[in-house]
Amino acid sequence: MAEIKAKPGKERELREATLPLVNAVRAEPNNLVYFAHEDRSAPGRIIFYEIFATEADFEAHNKTPHVTTWFSKLADLADGEVKVTKMKILPGLSR
Repeated sequence: MAEIKAKPGKERELREATLPLVNAVRAEPNNLVYFAHEDRSAPGRIIFYEIFATEADFEAHNKTPHVTTWFSKLADLADGEVKVTKMKILPGLSR
């Protein structure tokens, strides 16, 4: 999971910068799940839920042109850095 919060007044711009990212990440070969959610009670707070096949795939994802371009926009748009929480699926849980 990852989380970013827009600077006050930059909510729309952060959302517009983020939306094209979703399809680009979903097209990555080892991306299994990728969603961007916006907090209904705090516009501009975006939570990403993402699953990659391996840790190496996640690291490669962070070096793709679409992700590095998105990160380059955050100095103007984001209130702080992206907060990443690395999680694992509990064993025995499946669909």
